[in-house]
Amino acid sequence: MRANLALTFILQTVLLDAIGIGLIFPVMPDLLTEVTGRSLADAALWGGVLATAFAVMQFLCGPLIGNLSDRFGRRPVLLVSMGAMALDYVLMALAHTVWLLLIGRLIAGVAAATHSTANAYVADISAPDDRARRFGLIGAAFGVGFVAGPMLGGFLALIDSRAPFWAAAVLALANLAFGAFVLPESLPRELRRPFALSRANPLGAFAALRHLPGLKALLLVSFLYALTFNVWPAIWSFYGKAAFGWDAWWIGISLAVFGICMAGAQAALVQPMISRLGERRTGILGMAVEVGSYSFYAVVTSGFWALVFTPLTALGGITGPALQSMLSRRTPETQQGELQGLAASLNALATILAPLVMTTIFGLFTRDSAPIYWPGAPFLLSALIMVAAMAVFVAQTRESAPPRA
Repeated sequence: MRANLALTFILQTVLLDAIGIGLIFPVMPDLLTEVTGRSLADAALWGGVLATAFAVMQFLCGPLIGNLSDRFGRRPVLLVSMGAMALDYVLMALAHTVWLLLIGRLIAGVAAATHSTANAYVADISAPDDRARRFGLIGAAFGVGFVAGPMLGGFLALIDSRAPFWAAAVLALANLAFGAFVLPESLPRELRRPFALSRANPLGAFAALRHLPGLKALLLVSFLYALTFNVWPAIWSFYGKAAFGWDAWWIGISLAVFGICMAGAQAALVQPMISRLGERRTGILGMAVEVGSYSFYAVVTSGFWALVFTPLTALGGITGPALQSMLSRRTPETQQGELQGLAASLNALATILAPLVMTTIFGLFTRDSAPIYWPGAPFLLSALIMVAAMAVFVAQTRESAPPRA
């Protein structure tokens, strides 16, 4: 019973991380045009700056927090992070300048870096053969948060642009109180290792794991996958407004549809597909779906068809858990926290680059002076990058475990 409650807290923590990311999406175009007094194309560039600031802190703090959890345990790291997240939402609710919004995103990036600790906690309490399913549950929780965040942001924005942040602060505090009562420590003292600063920074983490067999190719593919996936949070709100004329409500609805389908795919399809096809072929199938999805959104001009196509798009969500499971199998038990910290930093590095690149391309193709008006141009770049990721994955990896009957 206690173990189930602990897993519930972990899933809720990941869900709130996703809510924090998605909460701001529906209000971002209007909020940034309001506080900056600039056009939609310029507001999109500021959106890229805020997203990059968030990701920089994740990149810098992911290995640090992962190593702290390997040294002191998962529980204290997770609880402190949840408290910091609640305080950040309060700051965001009070922010009326772009600089305060920037500070808020920096703090949120530190707090969200504990996604790696949540993954390590699940690895601690799960048998190797059960990890893919539970990583799928984490992906599903993220998907639910991707639903709840935009819906909450879009709905409460009808009341006030700051209301979504106050609601998120209350949720974070409630989860903190819940975790304080139900979350046991998952890492036994005999498996903890001394904290080393050289391994608690992004470059040190890369160096510590460079000799693990088969890891380099998987980490590169994970990075490229994250780079392409981040086109959604980087430009979707601005894309929906520019391509289809959506307001905050419809942006929230579109993201909610995507999140529901993503959660369903990761919760219901990951384990059966891995059992039938194996981790490698499941990953290849997911990447192929992503290539088709990005290509579609690069050219679609109808908001109706953009929504209709969403369930197929979400099928690409099976890729992440398959890659996570393959990485986890190749890593010693004593380094699971370090691996997840490194994975979080890779994802954050992709999130640093993606908003700057994607919003710049979006701005170039949506300005009045653009040679061609093409809001979907960033999706074409994502499709090309995903093709490269598939090529690396197919050429450099092999099945980590045979398909189960």
